[in-house]
Amino acid sequence: MSRNVEIKARLRDPAATAARARELAAAEAVVINQRDTFFACPEGRLKLREFADGRGELIFYRRPDQAGPKVSDYALAPVEDARALLAVLEAALPVRGVVAKRRSLLMCGRTRIHLDEVEGLGSFLELEVVLRGDEAATDGEAEARRLLDALGIPARDLVEGAYLDLLE
Repeated sequence: MSRNVEIKARLRDPAATAARARELAAAEAVVINQRDTFFACPEGRLKLREFADGRGELIFYRRPDQAGPKVSDYALAPVEDARALLAVLEAALPVRGVVAKRRSLLMCGRTRIHLDEVEGLGSFLELEVVLRGDEAATDGEAEARRLLDALGIPARDLVEGAYLDLLE
């Protein structure tokens, strides 16, 4: 499984955060519309992410629900026909919920900066620091905290769970 360190925060001033993120990023933002369908899973989370072009990703991950940096272990499989896989998964597993969002993705070194507009919730920042091999999680956590400071995100705005948890 791959690993990253994640941090999620509610944005009070999305435009200001986006401007700071563009200053830190290596390239312009890529805008992605995503629809994540979460399925009941005995351990961790299982979701099918659908993209506008019909492709998708089946993603399984484990991560603690806590504010601040948290390590996520994940496995991802690209899918050519997301709608067909969705139909199979819906026939086999209970759907826990759906999260629809418009994501602006920027890269700052190895960190993915997500500026998300989540239907029913509002504006959020999500950082994902990709860990290398057996790299200590503390290295990724330190990098995430440096980026939070550079983006002007206060600790009080950090979010514990996933968007699905907030919608529930």
